[in-house]
Amino acid sequence: MRRIKLLPGLLAVIAGATDAIGFLGLGGLLAAHITGNLVILAAYVVVQGQVRIAPMLAVPVFIVVAVLTRLLAAAVEAFDIPLLRPLLILQALLLCGFCALRVAAGPDVDVEAAIAVLAGMLAVAAMAVQNATVQICLKGTPATTVMTTNVTRFAVDIGELVVGRDPSRGQEARVNVKHTGVSILGFVIGCAVGAVAEAAFGIWSTVVPAALAIASVALGRDQTRALASGQSGK
Repeated sequence: MRRIKLLPGLLAVIAGATDAIGFLGLGGLLAAHITGNLVILAAYVVVQGQVRIAPMLAVPVFIVVAVLTRLLAAAVEAFDIPLLRPLLILQALLLCGFCALRVAAGPDVDVEAAIAVLAGMLAVAAMAVQNATVQICLKGTPATTVMTTNVTRFAVDIGELVVGRDPSRGQEARVNVKHTGVSILGFVIGCAVGAVAEAAFGIWSTVVPAALAIASVALGRDQTRALASGQSGK
């Protein structure tokens, strides 16, 4: 059970590492914080009069992949197959593709080159799959990619613990603080690991999120077994 509870935190680490590596290595692309790409795109257009391909494609790619993930989940459900592990495998494959293309592109590739843009879109697609997976398979789990809502909820729940007088709300706040805190901490750790890896290893930094995604598949298998055991025990 302890390994199962690690999964949301591990997913947050993966998202943080992917975001940091994409930002530093692909000209400011935010693979996990999709709306941030709109800000980057607007800034380049207004300040430099340039249209950046990757930030422009990130939002539609994210939306399309999220929709396709839900359709894939429906198809898998039709065969009565547990969803979590297949979706985690899909994310791992996308991040392995991101790693392979980034390495193939080389350290001096133009971030506007087709291979670099495609690598970035694989990272964006992986984060879309992760977002959809959390919503479909890990209901009630805080977001593992976008931290604004988590940080807000964390702060409000801390305030509830300080001033709240309702014991039931206080207990709920404690649970929320624990869960959102895991996602926030995981994402921060991922950002730090991704940034250090990018600075130290360059294009090979992409091995980090790919390897962690493969590890998440094992945790997903444990969670699938636990859910199946729980259902059979009812």
